Amino acid sequence: MAQEFIRKTVKQTAQANMPDYQQEVADFSWETAAGLLDGLPDGRINIAHEAIDRHLANGKGDKVALRWIAKDGERFDYTYLDLAERSNRFANVLRTLGVEKGERVYSLLGRVPELYIAALGTLKAGAVFCPLFSAFGPEPLKSRMEIGNAKLLVTSKRLYKRKVAALRGELPNLTEILLIDGEENNEDLHNLPHMMVSASEEFVVEPMEREDPALLHFTSGTTGKPKGAVHVHGAVVAHHVTGRIALDLHAKDVYWCTADPGWVTGTSYGIIAPLTNGVTMIVDEAEFDATRWYKILEEEHVTVWYTAPTAIRMLMKTGMDLPKARDLSRLRFMASVGEPLNPEAVIWGVEVFGMPFHDNWWQTETGGIMIANYASMDVKPGSMGKPLPGITAGIVEKTNGGVRELTKPSAIGELALRPGWPSMMRTYLHEEARYKKCFVDDWYLSGDLAMRDSDGYFWFVGRADDVIKSAGHLIGPFEVESALLEHEAVAEVAIIGIPDEIVGEIVKAYVALKPGYEPDEDLRLDLVGHARKRLGPAVAPKEIAFRKNLPKTRSGKIMRRLLKARELGLPEGDISTLESDEQ
Repeated sequence: MAQEFIRKTVKQTAQANMPDYQQEVADFSWETAAGLLDGLPDGRINIAHEAIDRHLANGKGDKVALRWIAKDGERFDYTYLDLAERSNRFANVLRTLGVEKGERVYSLLGRVPELYIAALGTLKAGAVFCPLFSAFGPEPLKSRMEIGNAKLLVTSKRLYKRKVAALRGELPNLTEILLIDGEENNEDLHNLPHMMVSASEEFVVEPMEREDPALLHFTSGTTGKPKGAVHVHGAVVAHHVTGRIALDLHAKDVYWCTADPGWVTGTSYGIIAPLTNGVTMIVDEAEFDATRWYKILEEEHVTVWYTAPTAIRMLMKTGMDLPKARDLSRLRFMASVGEPLNPEAVIWGVEVFGMPFHDNWWQTETGGIMIANYASMDVKPGSMGKPLPGITAGIVEKTNGGVRELTKPSAIGELALRPGWPSMMRTYLHEEARYKKCFVDDWYLSGDLAMRDSDGYFWFVGRADDVIKSAGHLIGPFEVESALLEHEAVAEVAIIGIPDEIVGEIVKAYVALKPGYEPDEDLRLDLVGHARKRLGPAVAPKEIAFRKNLPKTRSGKIMRRLLKARELGLPEGDISTLESDEQ
């Protein structure tokens, strides 16, 4: 575990929104944070009003809100006024179709402007927005629409025909389909562009109570069906302030969040937080391509960049020549989310960009960033950072019927949060009992194992069901993975525990290699020796298996539990988010 600090730099801390962490913690209140937004009369609120309409009232309607880069490289700009008028039209379309306050509107689209307009228009109308990842197959789409009793879906002609049409008989509540590019216009298959032209660009935003549902995001469990986490309009307070504090967003920034809005990051920090903070946000329609990404960073003058560890590691694999050929001097803050960021990736950021990636931690259930490394704070490579002001985090262990907090530095336990932040999920849709199990003794139990060091930094150890206990040692997969990733041949790695009669479990590594390396016995022995040197024989893997690719979710998280299920012949559980993987 890397303990050395990466010291903050002038480039990172100049005019930081939070210049002093301890002072902010002392002074912070959620009431004060809510005061940073405009709100609506009588204490009401609406996420879309805070994201779009209030900027028009403040004279910023002509500012570019969204710059969309199509797959062919063509660029299209949408001002805050453009988004206001188009989202108003969409809200009126929903009204025409009889969509009422609180009803769920689903989207199945790639990163196209219509997705962002639909999200904002849905929220303006007081309906609940539920994004679906466009790479999902029919089964995960069906399960999510069944759980949410989907009435209306916004999609494209291609996606509808490939993935949805055959499901209609199994989704009786799905009565309206809006096609962003379709020619059809019958009873339940509508041509959205035609309807948008006919709709008024005037709309009075629906004033919502803070506890009214706004967003429905699905997250996969180890077993069973996906869980639908419900978030409310009051969550915008957390989205806005965490964008300011954890991502250091200023209105003058050009911001690029690479996450797809089919996932919670792409909604909370790919739509809401940047727009409430008045930035210009970049949206790229294309999939990952290292050359294209560096070009975007340079040509769009990106200042704040929020991406995922998988993408960072893929950039690392391409070497130093691509970034060195670009002028990336305008980039001032980089952050990472989705899975733990290995120390070598943090250090690589300093070597290539002159600054570290700032890892942070949160979940679909928390709705927003909970623990982070900040612009004004030294970074410990491999650490999640410190809790957001307004967030109380602790390390706990379960007792008979309850939990107790572990206060000793470096004690390993479950990462827990005191409930009460605005973006906390309010329930799992139709599964209140499952939701209540997340809360014990006034703690929200995250299911993640972590430790807190003597400086107050939190470190990810592993999922509670991923941790390995071998000969009395608690071994976190992340630490072992980080050590193996330091080897020049390793592109990706996943660690699981295999039952053993003598020591309880032994550590097994699944390794995907970089191009140019062959999975032979010599390399296997070299990796074992490397791991033992870095970690010691008690922690290092006893077995190493080579794979062409590791199973990952569509958002890039390596599915350790799936590897373990396959190893042990156990049920695979929910694999609706799985990408195809070659063994």
